[in-house]
Amino acid sequence: MKNELNYSIRPFKIDDQEEVIALWKLCRLTRPWNNPVKDIERKLDIQSDMFLVMEVDKHIIGSVMAAYDGHRGMINYLAVHPLYQKKGFGKIIMSYVEQKLLEKGCPKINLLVRADNLTVKEFYKNIDYIEQEDVKVFGKRLISD
Repeated sequence: MKNELNYSIRPFKIDDQEEVIALWKLCRLTRPWNNPVKDIERKLDIQSDMFLVMEVDKHIIGSVMAAYDGHRGMINYLAVHPLYQKKGFGKIIMSYVEQKLLEKGCPKINLLVRADNLTVKEFYKNIDYIEQEDVKVFGKRLISD
């Protein structure tokens, strides 16, 4: 997908790995308990077409991982390079991935936002995501990275 802002959105390729991980680190998305290389390997095994990157002038400036389990869609690793934030690129890549999920029949999308990430909370509210106050997230690690 291209437009007048000279960006493109395409599926992730393995050659993108180093640049995407650097973007995730710059955007503070990585955590010590999640190995980003393993996260990428796992995503490439399941719905790899839903792992997207956004480029401007052949440089990756954004990414998003999405999935659909037949009930809900899920968004992970949404990142936009800080130099491109607040310019509409986050909204563009989210609209693109929402459309891809809709094409798969996905009726609802969930995503997780860390409690201290106030900037991202505002971003999602501005693109019509509603905070679900009555939900607690539980997790269980099955494989240690």
